[in-house]
Amino acid sequence: MSTGTKTPPRPATARSSAPGQAPPQRGRAGVPVRRPLEHRPVHSSLICAAAPALVISPEHGQLRGEGLDGFYDRGKRVLARCQLHLSGQEPVPLQGRMVSARQARFLAAARTPSDSGPDPQVTVERLRSAEGTERITVRSHAPRPLRIPVELRLGTDLATLGAIAVGAPGTELTPAVHVSGLRWTDHGAHVTVTARPGPDTAWASAGVLQWDWHLDPGESRCIVLGIELHEPEHESRTRLHSGSPRTEVGSRGTQADDPASWGSFRAESDDVRVHRLLRTSLDDLGALLLRDTESPSDLHLAAGMPWRCSLAPAESLRAARMLLPLGTGLAAGTMRTLARSQYAGRGQDNGKIPGALRRTGPGAVPSCTGIEATLLLPTLLAEARLWGLPERDVEGLLAPVERCLRWMLKASDGGVFLPDPAPDGPYRCEVQAQAHRAAVLGSELLDTCGRQGGSELRDWAGELRRNFAGEFWRDDPGGGRPLALLSRTGAWDSHLGSAAVELLDTGLSPKGQMAPGMLDQVRTAQLARLLGGPPLDSGWGLRSLGTGEDGHNPFGHRTGAVRIQETALAVAGLSAAGYEKEACSLLRGVVDAAEAFGYRLPEMYAAEQRTEGSAPLPHPAACRPSAVAAAGAVYLLATLAGVRPDVPAGMVVVRPVESAPLGALRLSGLRVAGEPFAVRISRLGMAMVEEAAEGLHLSS
Repeated sequence: MSTGTKTPPRPATARSSAPGQAPPQRGRAGVPVRRPLEHRPVHSSLICAAAPALVISPEHGQLRGEGLDGFYDRGKRVLARCQLHLSGQEPVPLQGRMVSARQARFLAAARTPSDSGPDPQVTVERLRSAEGTERITVRSHAPRPLRIPVELRLGTDLATLGAIAVGAPGTELTPAVHVSGLRWTDHGAHVTVTARPGPDTAWASAGVLQWDWHLDPGESRCIVLGIELHEPEHESRTRLHSGSPRTEVGSRGTQADDPASWGSFRAESDDVRVHRLLRTSLDDLGALLLRDTESPSDLHLAAGMPWRCSLAPAESLRAARMLLPLGTGLAAGTMRTLARSQYAGRGQDNGKIPGALRRTGPGAVPSCTGIEATLLLPTLLAEARLWGLPERDVEGLLAPVERCLRWMLKASDGGVFLPDPAPDGPYRCEVQAQAHRAAVLGSELLDTCGRQGGSELRDWAGELRRNFAGEFWRDDPGGGRPLALLSRTGAWDSHLGSAAVELLDTGLSPKGQMAPGMLDQVRTAQLARLLGGPPLDSGWGLRSLGTGEDGHNPFGHRTGAVRIQETALAVAGLSAAGYEKEACSLLRGVVDAAEAFGYRLPEMYAAEQRTEGSAPLPHPAACRPSAVAAAGAVYLLATLAGVRPDVPAGMVVVRPVESAPLGALRLSGLRVAGEPFAVRISRLGMAMVEEAAEGLHLSS
């Protein structure tokens, strides 16, 4: 390899404004007019994930350093530009598609001086992996030998994803020649790109690697790039692909094996889309797995890519709960990881799980996700025990759960309703439902484990149920509805949104029963009617805010968009309550939407009303892949089987959705008591268990 003496290629020109962003506008007297920062759209990008690494690519495959494009590791862009030129020209893009959650494939045709017609004689394939590699293969179909100069233009800024997302990327760094590639350094961190075979020429000043190839007819040649990030605190880390979570999972012989067994989960259905939706969702979930640095055996899910590449307490717990039919190891790892972050000391937050604030819809102050996580922890442990979490793991998590429950009782401040955020209110409908579920399931858990406090929790839950019936429901000529918000002064807001599904998500109780909720039979029927009506059922899933409500926006995260996790909870809750017509309509809508999104469901999408020939609209800032979306898809399919275990009691109840909305269905590779479980559902909604652990009593 030589550095060359001829004139180097012209380096990329610095931009006066961020790529894809208009220059600052000038107001009076030339003063810049500041515009609010906006996240760049990613809905059309191909996002490969191998948490905590990812790569974002446009469909044509050329990384030009524009927008969010590039390789990332731990939130830092390690390679922004990777532009390929053959014979001095960019190849003509033909196709870009996802091969798996971790890898994308780009095909292009290259024009050469010897071309005599419109038919391409040279093709290029680029296999790009989030684990830090790219394989470039050039194939010649020409009838005679060809000389093809190959050039790669590379560059990076080592900027953070957060800065790039709002249009504030860093200045491109100047590289140096490094072994068989290039190296960039900034504030102690350095990135190397190594090429195999090494280039014939490297231009450090321009960030260019060059090869001079001669290809015979039918011959192909490859370049393999490896991207490495080295930081002072991570000197032991080498390539991004050196230890992906999915690969490491199978090396352990404990409950951490559960995610490794996801591949054994199969769904066979009359609806051929079911298999593709399941495989894609499981692939996404595997790519989002992370290990707790304090305890590497504990796994949890990153919330989603590209915006939330780390643990998010509420979302990670919710995803783990929806994946209980596939095993309890992920739930145990997630709970242990969050228990280590639990507030200690004697303050008012003692026992609470930390969490961020987030918007919660019209007319409401931001909600603390830590409250949702704190209420989910007891629910998840109680249900995981019923699915077969080993007693030693249950015992190790009882103390954190007891602290969560004590915080809940204390935060109610002598009253019954739980304010959010405490202690100033308001009282939210969904928080009361979550608190009631935590109290009911928590009391059962403490009683069966021989701990104190179950009686107090049952009394508190009963008082909450009675007060909710009197104060959180407003009758009207249409049959009434639950309030969304209630203030301490008595003011209330009755906007109707998807958060109300929490009232139907009562939780799994012993003996295969669903726990009691806060609504009586009449009000449950009314809520089912509301959830199944056109204001909330968009035809593609459940809207987060009904049409006709003040502030409705079909793209609004909390004001109208479809959110997969809430739709999945609605389908499960409606089915369990006996309202299969409404549940099946929502289920079919999500499956249809999944097909439109290539079976990789985003965390949310626009909820414009479905019409003949229409398609769901992507949200430009939605995570995709998303933990709660992928787990929600798995949960929807598991809901159809209606498996309700009580492993400590040695029994499993199977109550499938009788209307069989996706036709005949067979689910295998479920995990009950840590053993495989398979069930077949006929077109008439009849269930037959085909595989189960020895000693389990089966009933319907």
